[in-house]
Amino acid sequence: MTLNYSAKITVDAKDKNNAIFDSVNTDNEFYPENPVKTKIKLDKKLVISAETDQIAHLRANLNSTLRLIQASYDTIESVKI
Repeated sequence: MTLNYSAKITVDAKDKNNAIFDSVNTDNEFYPENPVKTKIKLDKKLVISAETDQIAHLRANLNSTLRLIQASYDTIESVKI
């Protein structure tokens, strides 16, 4: 299989990076049949890399991943004391 499409996105949520990474990466690890080869790293910032042979799959995967990141961030913000 040739991977024709790829994307790399960096997200910096400051002090929330670790919590967001734990939340989003767990979801990513338990979906082995994902048609998009997705890697999420924590390197001071969140780095999402995705590769696939279908652009629609790439778009859908990135939308889902970014929405999960936003939901995690919003949840953390909502319980601030």
